[in-house]
Amino acid sequence: MPSDLSEVPAHRPLRGPRARAATFVLDASVLTALLAASSAPTPLYPGYQDSWGLSPLTVTVVFGAYALALLLASLTTGGLSDHLGRRPVLMAALLLAAAAMVLMASADGAGALITARAVQGAATGAATSAAGAGLLDLQDPRRPGRSTLTNSIAPPAGMAVGVLASTLLVRFAPGPTVTVYALLAAVFLAQALAVACTPETARPHPGALRSLRPRLAVPAPARRALTVVGAAVVAVWALGGFYSSLGPSLVHLVAPGSPRIAGGLVFFALTAAATVTVWALRHTAPRTAATAGALAVVPSAALSLLGLHGAGLPAVHTGAALAGVAFGAVTQGALRMTLTALEAADRAGALAAYYVLSYLSMSLPAVVAGAATQHHGLRTTAHAYAVVATLLALAALGALAASRNPRGRTAPGTTA
Repeated sequence: MPSDLSEVPAHRPLRGPRARAATFVLDASVLTALLAASSAPTPLYPGYQDSWGLSPLTVTVVFGAYALALLLASLTTGGLSDHLGRRPVLMAALLLAAAAMVLMASADGAGALITARAVQGAATGAATSAAGAGLLDLQDPRRPGRSTLTNSIAPPAGMAVGVLASTLLVRFAPGPTVTVYALLAAVFLAQALAVACTPETARPHPGALRSLRPRLAVPAPARRALTVVGAAVVAVWALGGFYSSLGPSLVHLVAPGSPRIAGGLVFFALTAAATVTVWALRHTAPRTAATAGALAVVPSAALSLLGLHGAGLPAVHTGAALAGVAFGAVTQGALRMTLTALEAADRAGALAAYYVLSYLSMSLPAVVAGAATQHHGLRTTAHAYAVVATLLALAALGALAASRNPRGRTAPGTTA
């Protein structure tokens, strides 16, 4: 065994198209399963609130603990797989994710739930950059863009699967707060075993210990792209955080007599629409996709507010679906803009920077919204949230328009 993290095993290249294809599918499944686990608690929040008397603020803190732990893990371990290799980082992260599911299943109060979500966030943060970079390692020259597309589509697809499966288990399965997490723990353990049987896709090199220092080493092209599209990323991930944490409460406010399943379906509408949008825009220019996503934020916010003013659940669910369109379009555009022309050694770090921005945007506004709900009510908070998201979208549209040079060509670092 290496005596120091900086000592790494020799690189073992993949042999044959079948091995590459199997590893690609496995990495994509890891991303999907991790994000499915991230959204699985959403339909369970009303049950937790009823059983433990949780306030909206506590619910958003539970959600924020996951996202903030993910941020810290991304800041410290985001580039670790570039040095140690993808396999050891993924195996460790998946085992930690399985342990988090055990903690979630055995939680008996808000404190235990917050701890479990923090452990889950740490595991997800360590794994997402490694799995995402592994997908880029396996880029097929005959199918350019497939790896970036998978990085774009796996998060919303995973969240859609997670929230739908959890919603159905809440409705039909006994003990859903145990069943959901037991199934996910089994998936993570199986994936860890599968990763152990795959060859390494990266070329490990010294410097692992130094890479653990919290920093964002973002290559210049990725930094320029994130500057241009950053406001749009903040807007759509903030909407995702609102619907994920407070969506069930919003549904109850708009339609107090609605079944509990309706609360989970509002976030499913967002994530399902995001998945379809990422796929539909896979051949669209990234800057055009990001612009379309920013534009979609405005009617999404308007429909959500209409739901609070008499239009009911159809407006809320349609607004959530449009938020998903915005999420998918911006994610598709932003990732392709950010990952353009990066060297292999820079990929995990650039993905970590993207996830840091994304999950910071998802968690902090949601926690602020939870606190505001405590003092001003959900109705007022939802209005303020919609206005801020709209302003961010308008700022993003301005930044995207300004990124073109006087001759009408897109500025360097903003195209794929």
